[in-house]
Amino acid sequence: MGSSVRELAGATPVTRDRYVDLLRVASLAAVVLGHWLMAAVTPDGVGNLLAVVPALQPLTWLLQVMPVFFFVGGFSHALSYRSLLRKRPEATAGASPVSVYSAFLRARLQRLLRPTMVFVLVWGVAALLVQLLGGGGGLTGVTLRMVTQPLWFIGIYLAMVAFTPPLLKLHERYGWGAFAALAGAAAAVDVLRFAAGVPYVEFLNFAFVWLAVHQLGFLRADGHLRLRRPALLAAGGLVTACALVAFGPYPLSMVGMPGEKVSNMAPPTLALLAHGLWLVGAVELLRAPAARLLERPRLWRTVVAANGVAMTAFLWHLTAMFGVYGAMLTLDVPLPEPASAAWWAQVPLRIALAAALTAGLVAAFRTFERPAPALPAQGHGPLAALGATLCLLGVLGLSMVGFNGLLDGRTALLIAIPVSAPAAVAMTLGGWLLVERAGRGAGVR
Repeated sequence: MGSSVRELAGATPVTRDRYVDLLRVASLAAVVLGHWLMAAVTPDGVGNLLAVVPALQPLTWLLQVMPVFFFVGGFSHALSYRSLLRKRPEATAGASPVSVYSAFLRARLQRLLRPTMVFVLVWGVAALLVQLLGGGGGLTGVTLRMVTQPLWFIGIYLAMVAFTPPLLKLHERYGWGAFAALAGAAAAVDVLRFAAGVPYVEFLNFAFVWLAVHQLGFLRADGHLRLRRPALLAAGGLVTACALVAFGPYPLSMVGMPGEKVSNMAPPTLALLAHGLWLVGAVELLRAPAARLLERPRLWRTVVAANGVAMTAFLWHLTAMFGVYGAMLTLDVPLPEPASAAWWAQVPLRIALAAALTAGLVAAFRTFERPAPALPAQGHGPLAALGATLCLLGVLGLSMVGFNGLLDGRTALLIAIPVSAPAAVAMTLGGWLLVERAGRGAGVR
């Protein structure tokens, strides 16, 4: 692993934007660290530190960095799709835009879906065994329910990949206007939700808010976030977010809080979009000094190595966290009252143990994150789109229902449709197989 990382780092083209790779790793690491820190686990259940100590909720304006990851995704997807289009004449003679789309989907989703499928299958089998043996109570039941929650991010990212080609065309035609249209749609949804009380309309902002942030990545790819624009974006986003929280129906926390009627995260709100704008502007202001630091070979090798396992670590980090707490309870290690002095004193040890266990899980499963050889851009576009849609619905459903209650028909509402864990797993696996088949061009020439 070390020699391959050294070779990859040494072969980095001078044109590569190393800062984007750093942002990808850093944003996922911040989410993982936030989850480990905010979990308030007691023998009676799992709470949220931010609910125990509301004064800490402003920290979410720094730790809620998923907008940065989706912004980076937009940048990378634009470059990837354009690269595939440029290769068509010499590498894919006769390939249609539809077949290029299916090849793009497979190429972008492979490193995302392969480790995700392994995670789903391993946990699905474990949950089935636990419940067949009559388990599933206490911390085990909580783990089975909560360990899938990060999959919502996978679902949103799937949608971003699927919508990249049409939204990239809109960007190329309208530039900032395409972003403004998505942001305006997000604002309109919130007006209909809060002022008119229209039911279910809020779920549209899963698309409008996150795709607007994704669109900023397209703007960066074409050099539209230079000069004073990052500063304007950061200042405008921060002022808007503060005003919306101060005078609107939006809570202070940029992550969901237990018991609150409104969450800025699920579904996303205009306040979260404004928060995303200030974060994107802020990280862009740091681009030049960070790029200079990344010229150092050792630091760059670290970023390359981390990028190679980042998705695996993200998928398994809650497994590691609950594993640490489970071991503590088994060994009768006392779990102090959340936010007490003893609890804070125990934080470094718990995080170190969770990091070590995550590293072990990464070592076991990282092979599934390695990219497979590229295939010719021939395939079946509608099949690929159907597969991506099924994967999107499956992983979102699984993130909501979890694996607890796998055998007793437990369901959760996905938008307005009840979905069970077996149905979510079936959709996810079926969608993945369709994407794979479409990208390979099975029976299509």
